[in-house]
Amino acid sequence: MLKTILYIAIGGAIGSVLRFLTTVLVSKFCPENSGFQFPLATFIANVIGCFLIGLFLGILAKNELTDSNLKWFLVTGFCGGFTTFSAFGMENFNLLQNNNTLLAFSYIALSIILGLFAVWFGLFVTK
Repeated sequence: MLKTILYIAIGGAIGSVLRFLTTVLVSKFCPENSGFQFPLATFIANVIGCFLIGLFLGILAKNELTDSNLKWFLVTGFCGGFTTFSAFGMENFNLLQNNNTLLAFSYIALSIILGLFAVWFGLFVTK
């Protein structure tokens, strides 16, 4: 158990640092004061994270390593540190692949709506 936690922690640390560097790189080429209000760095991290979690899971499955420390390091650790949106994408893909369409779209809608509400409420509570 401790070894697994260590793999997740190291992967998460690397993913978090790369997430920060994504923001630095994007802000260098697209400064906020340019009038471009779209959260480009987050969007890029989310899309890259979704691609990577699919890539990692595919490679791990192909090599029969779905229950390995490499999965904990890459999927839970690295992708989780880089963006939790990758897990959200994977979970919805699995729901859709298993013909749980209604559940998938409910999860998507509720996550977005309640997530936005939770941000608003958190800000409201602090005022």
